[in-house]
Amino acid sequence: MRNTPTILHLDMDAFFASVEQASKPSLRGKAVIVGGLGPRGVVATCSYEARVFGVHSAMPMAQARRLAPNAAYLVPRFGFYRAISEQVMALLRELSPLVEPLSLDEAFVDLVAGEAAWDVESARLAGVKLRTDIRVATGLTGSVGLAGSKMLAKIASEQAKPDGLVLIAPGTERALLGPMSVRTLPGVGPATGDHLRRAGITTVEEMAEAGEDELVRLLGKAHGHALYAMALAHDDRPVVAERETKSVSVEDTYDVDIHDRTRVGLEVQRLAERCVRRLRAAGLSGRTIVLKVRRYDFSTLTRSETLRGPTDDPAVVREAAARLLESVDSTGGVRLLGVGVSGLADYTQEDLFAQAAGEPTEEAGADHEEERAREEEAEQHAERRWPAGHDVRHTEHGHGWVQGSGVGRVTVRFETPMSQAPGRVRTFRVDDPALEPAEPLPLTERGVVEASGAGAGALGEG
Repeated sequence: MRNTPTILHLDMDAFFASVEQASKPSLRGKAVIVGGLGPRGVVATCSYEARVFGVHSAMPMAQARRLAPNAAYLVPRFGFYRAISEQVMALLRELSPLVEPLSLDEAFVDLVAGEAAWDVESARLAGVKLRTDIRVATGLTGSVGLAGSKMLAKIASEQAKPDGLVLIAPGTERALLGPMSVRTLPGVGPATGDHLRRAGITTVEEMAEAGEDELVRLLGKAHGHALYAMALAHDDRPVVAERETKSVSVEDTYDVDIHDRTRVGLEVQRLAERCVRRLRAAGLSGRTIVLKVRRYDFSTLTRSETLRGPTDDPAVVREAAARLLESVDSTGGVRLLGVGVSGLADYTQEDLFAQAAGEPTEEAGADHEEERAREEEAEQHAERRWPAGHDVRHTEHGHGWVQGSGVGRVTVRFETPMSQAPGRVRTFRVDDPALEPAEPLPLTERGVVEASGAGAGALGEG
């Protein structure tokens, strides 16, 4: 652990919900809940106004609706969140080359590596400047923690929420940690926490007093050693700039259990296609195909097959996933399916393509591209979907967002991030030719300027 608070942890405040509130003036200061809206959907995140009602991340959406029936319920716009996240991460990289993203809205920064800070005061100033820069660039707020270690910096940012900055001064670490719950420490989940509680250990101070030998006896050698060190505020983990992607995967949870074996097979094929698209977008290939099946009784089965070399061919992945499905008993129904590729590499082994239906590589690739294009075109023409919260444009009324849809109608509120007041609401037929899906608009005036140049592509994705 360092003797200066030069490790910074940034955690954006209620990120998805805050992006939605910044995009939609009518939702500012209101309860906003983002997540899957089906019967089995879960809350991805919610605004602080929604948390007052007891709503929290990972809560079943049905429960959230009971707690906050008047909240705005929106389908995530992940492409837009990623674009905003990249703006924030770019600001972090201006501080230091050592930035370790943990998710779209969270990252560690080593301020010493970028010479952005070297003592208490310079670290505080760097944190203040970062929060200001984020607000100017995105209109959003983030909470910052500064400390001599990653563990303490993360604890500090949690204390800073929402929209604050907490710096843990050198020499105060043990006093700060002592009265905190053992669950505060990384690696102490519900099971470990319960195990320690049964042994009479509920605070970090009690963990330190128990001693290393007792923790090893209770938790095992590796876990006991690690947690004892953290209880003493010792954490030497470095900030790692590049976190290697270990796998690429996609999965879907279904509102109604799938009982038809043919339908299950078709869903697996569709997921395999989506997984390969994501794999190719990342410039990767992989050797191991993984199938995940969660059955009606919540039991989860995982099957895998390792190829002779890495591939990014959709037919190879489809056929491997189909073979894996043959070994899974789906009797009783399936509630979740997933397909993934691991053992990643940044190249492909050409002879593997021939595994797919015995076709030449070039012809197979072209056929699959044409097939995918036809499928996507058919999906677009089969049904126009209007997810709640997503952007639209009307030839007469301009830019807006979907408040809801059903029974052949779609309700739209016409407003933009720059609107001074909540916009007007109108309802249309779902097949109204004047209404089209649209790309999200930038959140700030600065974003508008940037969108006219190189920034336009990033903000337009998704």
